[in-house]
Amino acid sequence: MFDKFERFMTKYFTPLANKMDAQVHLSAIKKSMVAMTPLLIIGSFCLIPDAIPNMIGVKNPISVWLIAHSAIIMTPYTVGMGMMGLYVAAVISYYLALARKLDVPGCITMGVIGFLLLAVDFNKDGGIATTYFGTKGLFVAMFGAIVAVELFGWCKRRNFTIKMPETVPDFVSKSFEMIPISIVVIGFFVLVRFVCLDLFNVMPPMIFTLILSPFVGSMDSPIAYTFLKVLSCLLFFFGIHPSVLSPITSPISTQFLAENIQNFKDGFPITHFFTPGMDSAFGNFTGTGVTFGLVFWCIFSRAVAQRKIGRIALLPALFGINEPILFGAPIVLNPIFFIPFVILGPLMSSIGAWAMHFDLLNKSVFTPPYVGVFFEGYLATFDWRALIVNGLQMLISVGVWYPFFKVYERRELSIEKAKAEVIASEA
Repeated sequence: MFDKFERFMTKYFTPLANKMDAQVHLSAIKKSMVAMTPLLIIGSFCLIPDAIPNMIGVKNPISVWLIAHSAIIMTPYTVGMGMMGLYVAAVISYYLALARKLDVPGCITMGVIGFLLLAVDFNKDGGIATTYFGTKGLFVAMFGAIVAVELFGWCKRRNFTIKMPETVPDFVSKSFEMIPISIVVIGFFVLVRFVCLDLFNVMPPMIFTLILSPFVGSMDSPIAYTFLKVLSCLLFFFGIHPSVLSPITSPISTQFLAENIQNFKDGFPITHFFTPGMDSAFGNFTGTGVTFGLVFWCIFSRAVAQRKIGRIALLPALFGINEPILFGAPIVLNPIFFIPFVILGPLMSSIGAWAMHFDLLNKSVFTPPYVGVFFEGYLATFDWRALIVNGLQMLISVGVWYPFFKVYERRELSIEKAKAEVIASEA
């Protein structure tokens, strides 16, 4: 039965996942979200000074100074996460330009202006409102950048440009080449904005919000999150890195994080559990599928090869990296480990999500750097109960993996015994 399932996955699902990973638009989105990681971390750090007065009181000198300078302290968040849509549009345009072999500065310019034409709103006094410059504008930033670069390429393929004599400097020539392209790109986005405002009476980003809201909202369900972890483990089991899903999941988790931070600042309840910090600290605790249990038992294995793999995989696992055990044990394409990894692993991964759903654990407003298990969970939530949740995940993992490890160990020991007998007979 497993062989049939493996052939099915190899024939149908693996090529689909590989195509998704190689698809230029999804690849550009994935790379752009990875590029935003420093902004997420720095933006989250800005919340720590804002929370200190609540912990130590507002009348001491430290709190007084922090409150007086809170606007300056929050500036990295305002120009970082608060303007993320703008940066995502630029980075997507950059990677698409490289993939399409187009003029990179020109594509970035068109991608950014395409986003701005869709996202710029105005205050009553005529000033520019940055409401959709941040994570609320992520989806429209993706749309704007992709369409702008594709229109750029369409114009180039049809020679819809101004050709200058060869004696004209290259930078001047490219500027004139951009004029017809700019007319097409800007004209298209002005038309989209006109349709949204005049016919539907909403800003363009709201159109995307209305269309995507059922899917986005569903990701804040622990059931949907558990299914996502099942899909991630299934992909990894067949050797496909689950990062192929990040173009879909990262914009949603990033938007939720920004909303949590805003609610935290305004004193409102924090509503979303699906954030990058939560996913890293609990969903990928010791790595995808919570594989620490296998690492633990391998360390004490009687099989020499497994004992060495366990020792090598221990330190990476404590920092949420489990590729050594995935490919070293191996878990990948190993039918013995299918149940603990693909079926039981997602259940262990979603314990944090369920705890947050039932208000047994604070929801995350912080995306810590990779600081190691337990510490990362505490920093993501600033809740001592995170240590209990992570400890529970670790203990369950040790228990879950034990019977499957013993089956595999017996097979490894028999292989080692056969090899030793062959060597002895040859000696």
